Amino acid sequence: MANKTWRKVVVPALCAGILAVTGLVGAATASPSQLPVTLTLPGPTGPHPVGTADLHLVDHSRVDPWAAPPGRPRELMVSLWYPARPAPHRPTRHLTPGVAAFYDQSSGPAGLDPGVADFAGTRTHARPRAAAAPGDRPVVLYSPGGGQSRAFGTTLVEDLASRGFVVVTVDHTFAGPVEFPDRVELPARGVDMALMMRERARDTSFVLDRLREITAGANPDAARRPLPIGVGAALDLSRVGMFGHSMGGFTTAETMLTDQRIDAGANLDGSMDPHYGQASTRGTDRPFLLVGGGTSGADKHPHNHRHAPDWASFWANSSGWKRDLYLPAAEHASFTDAQVLLPQVDRKHALPAEKLVAAIGTVHPGRSLAAQRGYLAAFFGLHLRGQQTNLFDGDSPAHPDVRLIP
Repeated sequence: MANKTWRKVVVPALCAGILAVTGLVGAATASPSQLPVTLTLPGPTGPHPVGTADLHLVDHSRVDPWAAPPGRPRELMVSLWYPARPAPHRPTRHLTPGVAAFYDQSSGPAGLDPGVADFAGTRTHARPRAAAAPGDRPVVLYSPGGGQSRAFGTTLVEDLASRGFVVVTVDHTFAGPVEFPDRVELPARGVDMALMMRERARDTSFVLDRLREITAGANPDAARRPLPIGVGAALDLSRVGMFGHSMGGFTTAETMLTDQRIDAGANLDGSMDPHYGQASTRGTDRPFLLVGGGTSGADKHPHNHRHAPDWASFWANSSGWKRDLYLPAAEHASFTDAQVLLPQVDRKHALPAEKLVAAIGTVHPGRSLAAQRGYLAAFFGLHLRGQQTNLFDGDSPAHPDVRLIP
């Protein structure tokens, strides 16, 4: 990291999402004799091997509101995850070295002891820049929560790719830690959240524009690093979905207001505060899936459209296909990779029970992940592929932790 520049090291309070998780990890103190916990991501369940490639994109039509020095164009890092041909390469890292170092060194609400978890050593199941498998694929965009890296949705993203989707994960610069080829940018101080939501929606549309260039044979990567063989032919931009966690779910709904290319969207436990966007007051006319867990708000009400005012408004104003799934025993970080990573740390370091429950609830981690993977695949399969399913007709015995909220 000696050749990298670090910027904006202060994390805003509204971006507590994943830092609350890393703060929880830090609540357990490792003795000098203890080695960092080796973290393992569950393998994807679909029939396809998975490839991945990072792209550095520059939007010269926009000035970044938070960049220093002022006047710099908006820059993004995104990753493509896609069905791939078998490849011998070692799977790619879960987090880039700079982002891993950030999570290791940052201080969450409980304080973080560096070295407790081996963030830098965790691997995905995807091969870097492997050739794409033949066939055109629906495209699904992923937007992370505030304070989070795009990598913290990998357990869901890899699974969708293994089932035949191309998934594009987007880091919204200055909303979370982002490693560029020459520097690491961290969350900005004093962000105007309404402006952030508008920029995140614009980021998403910009990424869709660049994907269109790839299908036409162009390479939008700033350094013109070679694209994986066949990835352009794999992108079917006539079938586009989007989902996200927390602020990323809000971003999904907001982007659907301004970009008709997104055919279906899903919000994983994200507030849709009308002070920061219009989704709750305008709704959507396209298919949308709400997925909530545990409680939210000052009065700790169940996070579903029957109790959360912003979700209730969005539900009432949405005229398209819609479903609301509720996991009572889950909590906010259950819809990130923390659902399966934190229990691994807890087994070695005995994390404080109340903090562990506040982060990921009491839901069984394996069942929670299986349910999220199953419902997302069924949702995008239905609306992007026309694959019929009865999974949304009522509560499913296959997923006993999930309630369908009418």
